[in-house]
Amino acid sequence: MPRSASLPRPPVPALLALLLLLPGCQALLTETTSTVAGILGASVADGVGADPAVTTGIGLGVQALGRAGLQYAQRRTHRAEQDRIAAAAGPLPVGGTAAWKTNHTIPVEPNEQGQVAVSRVISAGALDCKEIVFSIEEGSGKDLTRAFYLAAICRDGDRWKWASAEPATERWGSLQ
Repeated sequence: MPRSASLPRPPVPALLALLLLLPGCQALLTETTSTVAGILGASVADGVGADPAVTTGIGLGVQALGRAGLQYAQRRTHRAEQDRIAAAAGPLPVGGTAAWKTNHTIPVEPNEQGQVAVSRVISAGALDCKEIVFSIEEGSGKDLTRAFYLAAICRDGDRWKWASAEPATERWGSLQ
């Protein structure tokens, strides 16, 4: 059966780069990733001349891979943010405060900033840990709003690392 003329396919790297330019709106980013992955999957299936069942399977598989890739990038972004907060809080004494700020290289989420304070030291033997309170600030001046979170950090050699399993589901949803 001869193939009918089809529309030109956009290059995959261009579509992925476009997705990375959309920080800040998680629902849009998630749905766009899913949609683009579905379109790419259908394109691949169409290119190999698969029947409808195979086309559906390929589309769903590519869509699942797209979502998994986005979630992986989000987890790495969260880890980088946690590392920044832990690095700012680590050298502080109890009652000490410091500013922290992120500058994400992969903009799947907006850059954030805030303050961190050490509320107490939690140590036993070789375990050197601290309880911290940190804020996420949005806006400035009269429009400044803050959200506060409680977490724990521990020393790992020369570095301080995040030790809380889940800082707040409200903050990042079920994605940890």
